[in-house]
Amino acid sequence: PPMLLAIYLPATLLAICDGLLIPTLPVFAERFGAGLAAVGLVLAAEGLGTLLADVPVGHLVNDMRPRAAMLLGVGVVAAAALGSALAPSLGWLFAARFASGVGMSVWNVSRHALLAAATSRGNRGRTMGVFGGLTRLGSFVGPAMGGGLAAFYGLRAPFLLYAAVGAATLALLALVVLPPTLRTPPTLRTPAGRRAAGRGSPEGSAERRAALASARRDLINAGGAQLLGQSVRAGRRVLVPLYATQVLGLDVGVAGLIVSVSSLADMSLFYVAGMIMDRFGRKHAIVPSFLLQAAGMALVPLSGGAYGLAGAALVMGVGNGISAGTMMTLGADLAPAGAVAAFLGRWRLVGDAGFVAGPLVVGVVADLLGLGPSALAIGAVGVGAAGWFAFGVPETLRRHAATLTRPR
Repeated sequence: PPMLLAIYLPATLLAICDGLLIPTLPVFAERFGAGLAAVGLVLAAEGLGTLLADVPVGHLVNDMRPRAAMLLGVGVVAAAALGSALAPSLGWLFAARFASGVGMSVWNVSRHALLAAATSRGNRGRTMGVFGGLTRLGSFVGPAMGGGLAAFYGLRAPFLLYAAVGAATLALLALVVLPPTLRTPPTLRTPAGRRAAGRGSPEGSAERRAALASARRDLINAGGAQLLGQSVRAGRRVLVPLYATQVLGLDVGVAGLIVSVSSLADMSLFYVAGMIMDRFGRKHAIVPSFLLQAAGMALVPLSGGAYGLAGAALVMGVGNGISAGTMMTLGADLAPAGAVAAFLGRWRLVGDAGFVAGPLVVGVVADLLGLGPSALAIGAVGVGAAGWFAFGVPETLRRHAATLTRPR
């Protein structure tokens, strides 16, 4: 449908733009004469902004029109990209990347909430799977584009392109026509109407708190499993290139090729993931995914060269590929009516914390024992995530079917 296309296309464009900065942002930050610690802080700024904004943004999006929230998020991201391109100092660059993280949080929560409202549980897996696959395209295409652009036109060029694409995305989102079921009712388009309906009022806040309280157990249980799973996903991004260069002595080009092979497998399985989720259940995609990623991690210390590491990375890529959109689908399934965006803000906070935790686990274990044991540690986390999802988290697709057939 046009509405889904108008979400898929901006998400793909923004993912590619994020990929532009992967090879260029570290070098750009280093040009300000900062040490590696300061450069690392700049690289973490966007994730920090997203992490701190997720929960308040969830409440903000809950009271906004879906399109208005998406426009706000993309607008902040585009402005932050322009601010990064014009940064005269490292502090300015940090502030711009932090603001980008806040804007990305608004965009992530709002489009997640809109996709949740636009889908049923019977087709949600495929919808979210396609979305996950398109966002993976950015990490595959973006870095090469960003590197070439910076080489020919300078390090500020990728940021300027990001800002221009953000402006074009704003125009696209402004033109999209939402289905009637997803539009804000006319009675809620004025402050008086929102107060009468309980939005922004103490009564509305109380209802939202009650809905969130009813979902707290699901958030803690499934969120804990998600925390482990996202740690594995983030950890593999750090571990594979480090193991290639520091342990196997491969050059950066070969390491990049290994990562690209893994990313290609990852990117190609998004629709398969959605089909599995919708036909057999969410856990039929989630559990094998993390088991395969754990197996790939266990193969890393056994790899004696580029081909062995490429095989391990390929196993991890296949594993991650069949989990495309799974965490978005599960979060949308668990979100309570009346507080969808607020719940998804908390859900994304847990996932974003996992993305921060994964590299930390790799770094700490590697400092103490080496990169081989670090791979085994991340693999053990993957086994833990698979076990938690298999035996601790209810199957939301079956639970939905049970509620439909339960006698009244």
